[in-house]
Amino acid sequence: MKKNVFGRRLKRDIKERKALFKSLISSLILKERIKTTEAKAKAIKGDVDKLITKVKKNEDNARRFLIKSLSPEALEKLIKKVVPRFKNRESGYTRIIRLGKRISDHAPMVIMEWVEKEVFEEAPKEVSKKRTLSHQDSRFAARRVGRKKRIKSGKRVSKKTTKK
Repeated sequence: MKKNVFGRRLKRDIKERKALFKSLISSLILKERIKTTEAKAKAIKGDVDKLITKVKKNEDNARRFLIKSLSPEALEKLIKKVVPRFKNRESGYTRIIRLGKRISDHAPMVIMEWVEKEVFEEAPKEVSKKRTLSHQDSRFAARRVGRKKRIKSGKRVSKKTTKK
Protein backbone atom coordinates (compact mmCIF):
# COMPACT_ATOMS: atom_id res chain seq x y z
CA MET A 1 0.00 0.00 0.00
CA LYS A 2 1.72 3.17 -1.22
CA LYS A 3 0.66 6.22 0.68
CA ASN A 4 3.28 8.71 -0.46
CA VAL A 5 1.40 9.83 -3.57
CA PHE A 6 0.80 13.57 -3.65
CA GLY A 7 -2.53 14.71 -5.12
CA ARG A 8 -5.20 12.51 -6.62
CA ARG A 9 -4.32 9.06 -7.90
CA LEU A 10 -7.39 8.46 -10.10
CA LYS A 11 -6.51 4.72 -10.26
CA ARG A 12 -3.50 5.38 -12.52
CA ASP A 13 0.24 5.08 -12.17
CA ILE A 14 2.48 8.16 -12.34
CA LYS A 15 3.03 8.14 -16.12
CA GLU A 16 -0.64 7.68 -16.93
CA ARG A 17 -1.59 10.45 -14.50
CA LYS A 18 0.91 12.90 -16.01
CA ALA A 19 -0.31 12.11 -19.54
CA LEU A 20 -3.95 12.54 -18.45
CA PHE A 21 -3.28 15.90 -16.80
CA LYS A 22 -1.25 17.12 -19.79
CA SER A 23 -4.06 16.26 -22.21
CA LEU A 24 -6.77 17.76 -19.99
CA ILE A 25 -4.87 21.02 -19.50
CA SER A 26 -4.03 21.25 -23.22
CA SER A 27 -7.68 20.62 -24.13
CA LEU A 28 -8.84 23.31 -21.70
CA ILE A 29 -6.45 25.83 -23.24
CA LEU A 30 -7.28 24.95 -26.85
CA LYS A 31 -11.06 24.52 -26.53
CA GLU A 32 -11.69 27.10 -23.75
CA ARG A 33 -13.98 24.64 -21.89
CA ILE A 34 -13.99 20.91 -21.25
CA LYS A 35 -16.51 18.42 -19.91
CA THR A 36 -14.94 15.97 -17.47
CA THR A 37 -15.46 14.32 -14.11
CA GLU A 38 -15.37 16.41 -10.96
CA ALA A 39 -12.33 14.60 -9.55
CA LYS A 40 -10.26 15.22 -12.70
CA ALA A 41 -11.32 18.88 -12.85
CA LYS A 42 -10.36 19.46 -9.24
CA ALA A 43 -7.06 17.67 -9.80
CA ILE A 44 -5.98 19.96 -12.66
CA LYS A 45 -7.43 23.23 -11.34
CA GLY A 46 -4.41 24.03 -9.17
CA ASP A 47 -1.99 23.08 -11.94
CA VAL A 48 -3.73 25.38 -14.43
CA ASP A 49 -3.61 28.28 -11.96
CA LYS A 50 0.09 27.69 -11.35
CA LEU A 51 0.86 27.60 -15.08
CA ILE A 52 -0.89 30.91 -15.75
CA THR A 53 0.75 32.59 -12.76
CA LYS A 54 4.17 31.37 -13.87
CA VAL A 55 3.66 32.78 -17.39
CA LYS A 56 2.44 36.10 -15.98
CA LYS A 57 5.52 36.52 -13.77
CA ASN A 58 8.35 35.75 -16.20
CA GLU A 59 7.79 34.77 -19.79
CA ASP A 60 11.42 33.82 -20.60
CA ASN A 61 11.84 31.05 -18.05
CA ALA A 62 8.20 29.95 -18.20
CA ARG A 63 8.37 28.71 -21.78
CA ARG A 64 11.04 26.11 -20.92
CA PHE A 65 9.06 24.95 -17.90
CA LEU A 66 5.76 24.72 -19.83
CA ILE A 67 7.15 22.66 -22.72
CA LYS A 68 7.07 19.62 -20.42
CA SER A 69 3.47 20.05 -19.35
CA LEU A 70 1.69 21.32 -22.53
CA SER A 71 1.42 20.54 -26.21
CA PRO A 72 3.11 23.10 -28.54
CA GLU A 73 -0.20 24.49 -29.87
CA ALA A 74 -1.58 24.89 -26.35
CA LEU A 75 1.64 26.59 -25.21
CA GLU A 76 1.42 29.22 -27.97
CA LYS A 77 -2.26 29.90 -27.31
CA LEU A 78 -1.67 30.13 -23.56
CA ILE A 79 1.08 32.73 -23.91
CA LYS A 80 -0.48 34.82 -26.70
CA LYS A 81 -4.24 34.67 -26.05
CA VAL A 82 -5.18 33.27 -22.64
CA VAL A 83 -2.74 34.95 -20.24
CA PRO A 84 -3.38 38.54 -21.47
CA ARG A 85 -7.03 38.15 -20.41
CA PHE A 86 -5.97 37.66 -16.79
CA LYS A 87 -3.52 40.55 -16.40
CA ASN A 88 -5.75 42.23 -13.76
CA ARG A 89 -6.68 39.02 -11.93
CA GLU A 90 -4.52 37.57 -9.15
CA SER A 91 -5.86 34.01 -9.07
CA GLY A 92 -8.98 31.95 -9.69
CA TYR A 93 -8.70 31.64 -13.45
CA THR A 94 -11.03 28.67 -13.91
CA ARG A 95 -14.64 27.93 -13.06
CA ILE A 96 -16.21 24.52 -12.41
CA ILE A 97 -19.92 24.15 -13.23
CA ARG A 98 -21.63 20.98 -12.01
CA LEU A 99 -23.80 19.13 -14.52
CA GLY A 100 -25.08 16.14 -12.59
CA LYS A 101 -24.19 12.47 -12.68
CA ARG A 102 -23.18 10.44 -15.73
CA ILE A 103 -25.76 7.78 -16.59
CA SER A 104 -23.40 4.83 -17.00
CA ASP A 105 -21.45 4.96 -13.74
CA HIS A 106 -22.97 7.88 -11.79
CA ALA A 107 -19.72 9.84 -11.82
CA PRO A 108 -20.32 13.53 -11.09
CA MET A 109 -19.73 15.47 -14.32
CA VAL A 110 -18.64 19.11 -14.59
CA ILE A 111 -17.76 21.71 -17.18
CA MET A 112 -14.46 23.46 -16.55
CA GLU A 113 -13.97 26.80 -18.28
CA TRP A 114 -12.10 30.09 -18.03
CA VAL A 115 -13.58 32.80 -15.84
CA GLU A 116 -12.74 35.51 -18.39
CA LYS A 117 -14.21 34.91 -21.85
CA GLU A 118 -12.27 35.67 -25.02
CA VAL A 119 -13.05 39.17 -26.21
CA PHE A 120 -13.41 39.55 -29.95
CA GLU A 121 -12.64 42.99 -31.27
CA GLU A 122 -14.68 43.21 -34.44
CA ALA A 123 -15.36 46.18 -36.63
CA PRO A 124 -19.05 47.06 -36.72
CA LYS A 125 -20.76 45.32 -39.58
CA GLU A 126 -22.33 47.39 -42.30
CA VAL A 127 -26.07 47.00 -42.21
CA SER A 128 -27.61 46.45 -45.59
CA LYS A 129 -30.48 48.77 -46.42
CA LYS A 130 -32.17 46.08 -48.47
CA ARG A 131 -34.92 44.47 -46.46
CA THR A 132 -34.68 40.74 -46.16
CA LEU A 133 -37.94 38.88 -46.47
CA SER A 134 -38.97 36.21 -44.06
CA HIS A 135 -40.59 33.04 -45.35
CA GLN A 136 -44.08 34.41 -44.87
CA ASP A 137 -43.26 37.79 -46.45
CA SER A 138 -41.75 36.11 -49.50
CA ARG A 139 -44.89 34.01 -49.93
CA PHE A 140 -47.07 37.13 -49.94
CA ALA A 141 -44.64 38.92 -52.25
CA ALA A 142 -44.96 36.06 -54.72
CA ARG A 143 -48.74 36.40 -54.58
CA ARG A 144 -48.46 40.14 -55.28
CA VAL A 145 -46.23 39.50 -58.29
CA GLY A 146 -48.67 36.91 -59.64
CA ARG A 147 -51.52 39.33 -59.13
CA LYS A 148 -49.74 42.04 -61.12
CA LYS A 149 -49.28 39.65 -64.02
CA ARG A 150 -52.98 38.83 -64.06
CA ILE A 151 -54.02 42.45 -64.38
CA LYS A 152 -53.78 43.45 -68.02
CA SER A 153 -54.60 46.87 -69.36
CA GLY A 154 -56.64 47.89 -66.37
CA LYS A 155 -58.89 44.84 -66.55
CA ARG A 156 -58.62 42.15 -64.01
CA VAL A 157 -58.21 38.65 -65.43
CA SER A 158 -59.34 35.75 -63.32
CA LYS A 159 -56.87 33.16 -62.14
CA LYS A 160 -58.53 30.39 -64.06
CA THR A 161 -58.43 31.20 -67.71
CA THR A 162 -60.00 28.72 -70.01
CA LYS A 163 -58.52 28.07 -73.40
CA LYS A 164 -60.92 27.44 -76.25
